[in-house]
Amino acid sequence: MSQVTATDLREVTMALSYLREDMRAPATFSLFVRDLPPGRGFLVAAGLEPALDHLSRFRLGRSDVQEFAQALRRPAEELEPLHGLSFDGQVRAVPEGRLVLAGEPLLEVTAPLPQAQLVATSLLSLLCHQTAVATKAARCVLAARGRPLLDLSLRRSQGPAAALHAARLCAVVGFAGTGDIAAANRYGIPAAGGMAHAYVQSFPSEEDAFRAYARAHPGPVTFPVDTYETDRGVATAARVLGDLGRGPGCAIRLGGGDLDALAHRARATLDAAGLRDVRIVAGGGLDEYAVAALVRDGAPIDVFTMDAMDANAGGAADAPYLDATYELVEYDGRPVMRLSSTTVKATAPAPKQIFRGPDLRDVIGLANEEPPEGTEPLLRTMMRGGLRTEPPDTLDAARARFEADLAELPQSARRVEDPVAPVPAVSTRLAALTTIVRHRLQARTMSGT
Repeated sequence: MSQVTATDLREVTMALSYLREDMRAPATFSLFVRDLPPGRGFLVAAGLEPALDHLSRFRLGRSDVQEFAQALRRPAEELEPLHGLSFDGQVRAVPEGRLVLAGEPLLEVTAPLPQAQLVATSLLSLLCHQTAVATKAARCVLAARGRPLLDLSLRRSQGPAAALHAARLCAVVGFAGTGDIAAANRYGIPAAGGMAHAYVQSFPSEEDAFRAYARAHPGPVTFPVDTYETDRGVATAARVLGDLGRGPGCAIRLGGGDLDALAHRARATLDAAGLRDVRIVAGGGLDEYAVAALVRDGAPIDVFTMDAMDANAGGAADAPYLDATYELVEYDGRPVMRLSSTTVKATAPAPKQIFRGPDLRDVIGLANEEPPEGTEPLLRTMMRGGLRTEPPDTLDAARARFEADLAELPQSARRVEDPVAPVPAVSTRLAALTTIVRHRLQARTMSGT
């Protein structure tokens, strides 16, 4: 399946109509999240790199047109105006790793109207899913309060591609490693992992399994101690590690149950055996709320493993999607906006910019206005004429941006429980333009023109 055809049918029907009506003037669309999900004090901008890759390769070939025609049950000849269409527009976007708030554009596309419309579904899918995952992972980092986190979500993700994205995003926000070999090699993330319970079960005893695994791996090892009875498993692991002189860098892993109590007993057993440098790793369906509770209660857990970071799996079950939209804000130089009987789905007109001040005191303004004193613009031009304006971003650069913004985030927004998100202000010029355009549209609606 071509990536081009992975789109909503309505994008195709609208683009075809635009072409037939010769509506090819530049259009600007703004992609933003209307409201933060419950329990979120911020979002981490993510998904831009794959989105730019997609736009760079976007071109409608003959087979794509035939697939569209098949879906519409129409002759391919009727869709011929779509053939050869590619993306040659401009993209302004918030770089990955930066924190964003409700109403702030993650990305704005300016391109001939049919092009800008056709890429809508792909951009929403890429940015929304990855922003949700990155935000969830960032909250886990906050909950852990400096304890290392490992991404082990591949087996529970929505496919290998989603797991690859999750591993990269977890690394951006500070995870220490991943169990996904493909992600580790592609992005330079430390690989991490140990043995499964099946390995232990395949040997006559836990001790046999631990000794065999240690023989195969001369470096640090991690033993799962809860295949049968956890306290006994800890004692066995301590005996094997002590006999082999394999303390530094090694660990035991707890995978469920009362992790607080189990970790305390395990720590006592390890310390009594002289293995104070053997770490305790804990996982098994943890989320940021569980991690925060364990840290708050003083559980002697050194490393947490996160088994479901993909936003569509268990990892973001409390906020599995973003209320995002891709709205037309200008066409052929004319600012446009959406009206609504409520303010929930109303939009503001014209291309925009986010001006960031200290402590994430943001102002949403017009793209062509001067930044307020003491602020910096967040949206940067990433593509022009369908080509990237700078080399692909690096994981280290995205991580540095995340850490810098996180340091400025108010404590009330950092909380895992009941965070209070900062609310961006609206510039005087944007507010005035919004009022003018709204009145103009309301007048036309009343007159029926």
